[in-house]
Amino acid sequence: MKPLYKGKHFITLEEWNKEEIDTLLEVSKKLKDDFLNNRPTPYLDHKTAFLMFFEQSTRTRNSMESGLAQLGGHATFLDTSTMQIAHGESPKDTAVILSSYGHGIACRICNWGIGNHYLRAMAEHATVPIMNLQCDLYHPMQGLADLMTIQEVCGDTKNLKVSIIWAYAKSHKKPISVPVTQVLLFPRYGIDVTLAYPEGYDLPEWVIEKAHENAKANGGSLTITHNMAQAYKDADIVIPKNWGSWVTNPSEQVIDNLLESYRDWKCTEAMIKLGKPKVYYMHALPADRGNEVDDAVIDGPHSIVYQEAENRLHTAKAVMAMTMGDK
Repeated sequence: MKPLYKGKHFITLEEWNKEEIDTLLEVSKKLKDDFLNNRPTPYLDHKTAFLMFFEQSTRTRNSMESGLAQLGGHATFLDTSTMQIAHGESPKDTAVILSSYGHGIACRICNWGIGNHYLRAMAEHATVPIMNLQCDLYHPMQGLADLMTIQEVCGDTKNLKVSIIWAYAKSHKKPISVPVTQVLLFPRYGIDVTLAYPEGYDLPEWVIEKAHENAKANGGSLTITHNMAQAYKDADIVIPKNWGSWVTNPSEQVIDNLLESYRDWKCTEAMIKLGKPKVYYMHALPADRGNEVDDAVIDGPHSIVYQEAENRLHTAKAVMAMTMGDK
């Protein structure tokens, strides 16, 4: 394994070309095989990364912490409410200082209109790679794991019908970063993406325009519909997940009349039956069980959510090994 991308920021997969993403996937698969066969992977001996979290996390934090330990390094978890950031310290000062203490900085900050700008400000001044653990616009760690999972279960991705479907949830007003990342990434691998959502839950126009460009350049396609059943019909993979109405309504209010009017946008066994016989159900987790999806689906034979979640470990390790490594 060579450090081909040492120092390269990992803020969005749009800034990584296909060859680079393919390399990340290849390394992810090797590291997964090494993990399952108990082979040591000391690619980041004595390396340190700082994990800054403005929001809660289960998969992201633990895949990064355990992943870096398995690579021979150490991850320092930073709750930003206990840092001087809480008193107004600038992203520049934070990035410069943490860069001098270690070898990588990873950050989750999903605040609408703020998150990606914050990461960019850190990247401007950091001397180590900045890794996006989810912002208001992108979740590249999740996108990479999703693509790895799709390749594992389907092999060739050319002309697969993968449907990204809005689903009802009320746990919190979720970021748009997961569907944005998926709709930009999947067409680059020849996937026929169907994006389904009720009116009012639009993604940014620039995302749709760029997704169409990615599809045209790589033999994929993007279809947008406001008909949920159309998205499920004959699908190879369905990804029903909630996202907030941030583009049309930046209010932080979770439950409103628009949300409640679409309670029927739910992944049920009846919806799953519209897909192909071996349709797969995916979700970034945590799923809002009973709202986004019925237990019979997420716990059923079509679900690959735990394989998808496990791959978060191996793709996180690949990103760290390739951007922070010396060997």
